[in-house]
Amino acid sequence: MPRTSLQAPASVVMIRPHHFTPNTLTAQDNHFQTSAAIDAAAVAEAARAEVTRAADALRAAGVQVHLFEDDGTATPDSVFPNNWFSTHSGGHVAVYPMYSPNRRPERRQDVLEMLKRDYRVQDVIDYSGLEQDSLFLEGTGAMVIDHLERVAYAARSKRTSEILLERFCTHFNYEPVVFDAVDARGEPIYHTNVLMCIGTDFAMIGLSSIPDAPRRREVAERLRRGERDIIELTHDQIANFAGNAIELQGRDGLVLALSSRALRSLDVGQRATLERHVTLLPLDIPTIEHAGGSVRCMIAGLHLSARTPIAA
Repeated sequence: MPRTSLQAPASVVMIRPHHFTPNTLTAQDNHFQTSAAIDAAAVAEAARAEVTRAADALRAAGVQVHLFEDDGTATPDSVFPNNWFSTHSGGHVAVYPMYSPNRRPERRQDVLEMLKRDYRVQDVIDYSGLEQDSLFLEGTGAMVIDHLERVAYAARSKRTSEILLERFCTHFNYEPVVFDAVDARGEPIYHTNVLMCIGTDFAMIGLSSIPDAPRRREVAERLRRGERDIIELTHDQIANFAGNAIELQGRDGLVLALSSRALRSLDVGQRATLERHVTLLPLDIPTIEHAGGSVRCMIAGLHLSARTPIAA
């Protein structure tokens, strides 16, 4: 039997945008964003094709993909659904407040209705009203969650309210671990999942991005309590989205979905360590990465029990 893990969801939600473009509002604090080609139509078409190919590759590996369309023009970052909702074992769903006003319309009732229809959902806790109080917590972008050890790791930023993080952890029974993290230029890293990925038997993390040495040691020690192999990422690897990956349950075992660019940035030893635990599944998404996010941001994992078996 293929190995399974509470850390690795077998089903995911993805959004296929028809009018993708890097978000000018989020560029203020997302220093991983870059300029795309001038031809907006060509950029949108390329991004749509990248999502299609990524979903096809995940399905071929045995991952169940719920693919939703976004035909609108008001939500440039809709391709990153993991920021507005997350799911948790026991049938729990959280909906989050978003920092940028033009990201808030990404929240979709049809996605939540699908979850309630196809999975066993006990409750939906909606924090989005806290946007009125300038409290933000952008889902599993702001937090990297260890589902096995029940820990929520979070780097401080405009998109991560410590007050709301504490509330989330109380509601969902996680231990919060908060730290500062900066890029090679000393700028705060906007989302924790850019520098950190937790799998069942490994964790990739840019420890050098945590400037406070005692806190860096504490974060590393907390990760090691889960008896995982720790793979340290450099600033350059983080800039190439090596940390923005997600472990999933495939047909034949655990897979690590990451971008082709991220995989190229890893050295031979890092790849060998990962391959002891997972099958590497690179996805080619160069256009989408202009928006400052990569494969992890594109995938909202479903840690819920299906009502009935769902065919892949």
